Amino acid sequence: MQPTLAELIALRQRVQAWPPPERAAGARAAQATAPVRGRGMDYAESRLYAQGDDARHIDWRVTARTGRTHTKVFHAERDRVTLLVADTAPSLYFGTRRCYKSVQAARAGALAAWAAERSGDRIAILRGSAGESVRPPAGGSRGALRALDALARWYAESPADDAGLDHALEHAARVSKPGARVLALVDPRSVEPVADARWRSLSAHHDAIAVLLVDPLELAPPLARVAFQSGARRVELDLADTGTRAHWQHAFADRLASARERLKHLGWRSLVLSTADAPEQVLGALLPRRREAS
Repeated sequence: MQPTLAELIALRQRVQAWPPPERAAGARAAQATAPVRGRGMDYAESRLYAQGDDARHIDWRVTARTGRTHTKVFHAERDRVTLLVADTAPSLYFGTRRCYKSVQAARAGALAAWAAERSGDRIAILRGSAGESVRPPAGGSRGALRALDALARWYAESPADDAGLDHALEHAARVSKPGARVLALVDPRSVEPVADARWRSLSAHHDAIAVLLVDPLELAPPLARVAFQSGARRVELDLADTGTRAHWQHAFADRLASARERLKHLGWRSLVLSTADAPEQVLGALLPRRREAS
């Protein structure tokens, strides 16, 4: 199973519809607003004047109405980059429910790219390989489409030149500027070999998020004998056997829990995305909630 560029492009509609509005009073509440406040061009709100505020931004209308000095606050001018880091480990090209983990990674990355486009970010993507491995930052739909093309290509099949997640994160640390959003699409088993310093160097200066791709079979195996095929190799495991099941638990569920705890300790946010889940779950970490006027 492979992701298609057409499918990834179509995901833009889901980003445009995200999230379901919540009810709130006021016409301005219907607009999505960035959490950052600063001295940009777009008016955000008025608040009480504080010592050190620029007198040129005093809101005289609100001041006259309330009898207390207020100053205008504006949306900060930003040129943020969203950098997607694509893990292309062979273990991602597997799945038993709906799709391969690699396909789900491509979908999550595409949604993140469209979310970045909606937020006005420039978009870049890279992977750890010796060949074609990076798309530099670009804005608007052009940047999103370049990222989607890379996702469709890179997650079509396991690359022969994969150099590992550590190589990809090292590259990300070199090319990203402070303040960027770094979203890593990773298999939980790829987390362990990467040194703490590598993870921490990115979270110290970036909004760092890891999407951990899993398959339902990994976390809840059946009490049965299961056969796996990889090329010409066939392996059978008796998952009803206590010892085999314990080994399976350690290899998947325990490793996932350990990866999440470690990433949290190192300053990363993480979310688990199963192949049975709706990929839109990633949008909750990337986009603000809209409000709807009552």
